[in-house]
Parts: sequence; C-alpha cells; structure tokens
Amino acid sequence: MGIVKAVCISEQKGTAKKNIGKCRLIENWGLEKDAHAGKWHRQVSLLSYEAVEAFRARGAEVADGAFGENLLVSGYDFKTLPIGTIFRCGEVVLELTQIGKKCHSECEIFHMVGDCIMPREGVFAVVLRGGEIAVGDELCVVEKNGYTAAVITASDKGSKGEREDVSGPAAAACLKGAGYEVKSVTVVPDDEEAIYQELLHLVDTEGVDVVFTTGGTGLSPRDNTPEATLRAATKQVPGIAEAIRYNSLQITPRAMLSRAVSVMRGRSLIINLPGSPKAVKECLDYVLPVLGHGMGIMTGREGECGRV
Repeated sequence: MGIVKAVCISEQKGTAKKNIGKCRLIENWGLEKDAHAGKWHRQVSLLSYEAVEAFRARGAEVADGAFGENLLVSGYDFKTLPIGTIFRCGEVVLELTQIGKKCHSECEIFHMVGDCIMPREGVFAVVLRGGEIAVGDELCVVEKNGYTAAVITASDKGSKGEREDVSGPAAAACLKGAGYEVKSVTVVPDDEEAIYQELLHLVDTEGVDVVFTTGGTGLSPRDNTPEATLRAATKQVPGIAEAIRYNSLQITPRAMLSRAVSVMRGRSLIINLPGSPKAVKECLDYVLPVLGHGMGIMTGREGECGRV
C-alpha cells in the first residue's frame, strides 16, 4: 500500500508542477487542469517519495512536483512494477502504461544539480476511472483475482461507428479495478442473433468466466439482449438481475422498465447491465463486491457457504 504525499499539476506546459493538495482525475484524460493531460498513454505521472527523499539527501532542494510528477507516493518502487499494473485510490483506477521516459531536452532540475530522477524512477499511467485524489489517500496495487471477463455493448449505431461506445470501456474499467482480467470489449448490433453468437464465442470458445452486456434491456423493439442471453443460458441466476434492479430503483424509478437477466452457461456467468456509463458503474459497484464468492462456487474454487 502507498500513501499519496503530493498531488501536482501545471496549468501551462513549460512551467513547474505544484502541489495543490487534491485534484479530480478525469477518465481517459488525466488530472483536471493539468497541461499534460489528454487522450494519450501518459495521462498521469507517478514518482516514488522515497526516491525524491534520497535525491534531497544529496543536498538538492527540490519542491514537490519539481520532476514533473503528478502523484508523489510513498511505499512503492514504481519502476519495478510491470506494465499493466492496476492501481486503485478511492474511486480512481489507473493502469501503468510506461516506465521511465527519455528526456529530449534537459529539464530545469538537471541544469540546477546535474541530474534528474524522473527518466529512471518515474512511471506513467492512464485513468481508467475518474474521481478525486488527495494528499493522505491510500493508493493500492489491485491484485488479480484469477477470473476473466468480457464486455459486449449492444448498439446499432455503435457497431456502425456512428456513436462512440462509452459504456463498454466504463464496465471494463470497473472490472479491472476489481481484479478481473478483461479479455475483450466488443460492440455488436442490437440484433438477437449477433448478440447470441458473440456470447457463445466468448463462453464456449474463449472460455471467459463472466460476460457483461451493456444496453438492449429496455422496451424498444430493437432491445434484444435479454432474449439472446436466455437463449445462451443453461441455468438461471435471477438473483443478480433482481439485485441490480433493486439497487437501481433506489436511484431512479425508471429501473422498473429494465428487462435485464442474469444466467449461467456451463461454468460461466452472463449478466445484463444498462446502457449508460453512469448506470453501468452504479450497478457494478453494487454487484462486484459480492460476485467473487459466487464465481468461486461456480468454478469450484470455493466451498459452499452453508453454516451449521
């Protein structure tokens, strides 16, 4: 576990980052108002507090953010972690994308003291899920739970490239933050046969442990996800869909219009989620803390939960 020691931004490129104490992180972007945020693979920079303290012990007076780091964190030697490592800090989920960075022009710190630790000690990440990070927050490496997952978005427009799929990536971010290995995020038309065939491919061919669908669970003539899911079912697991509806009804009465279902196909789960990214996150936040036990029972990795 790590502890956030500084949260730094620079509102203009070419200026030093400064510790502002707390900041909102925007999904697939970076820190709010940070000049280096954007839709690329280095949205957030992280640096070890211990590495900075060792640098200061050599006599260099450097402020938090002086090396260009967004998050200064104690407790981790970031450069030893593999690409793809998932970090969680409250609601925020980050994925490590790069270790170190070649300096194309020597920075201000290098000119001052003849060295800069960011190229060899710093790492970079993308924001899978946004939220607020503040000094003193705990930042943890998410341990893999050994289960695989996939996401299918049912959308006519999305499958044609006429609309960006945001619900599928939102579901994937939540799953990664819970320790699942996300094998794929796909978009298919709102067509029963297309959804059914993708479900069969993911479960029967790819062997995915749990498949989440987004969209296609309402009352429109083109909402066919529950029908495709029921065709794929070998057993019903109605409690999951009922629990999702119950939780969603606490947020909006329109949840009563959902026809979502949850089933098993062999030793895999298929769970229908709503179509909006907000609702997807709300449902997964509710379901995932409990789902692991069910996954263990289904796959034989855990015993039954009955008590004498």
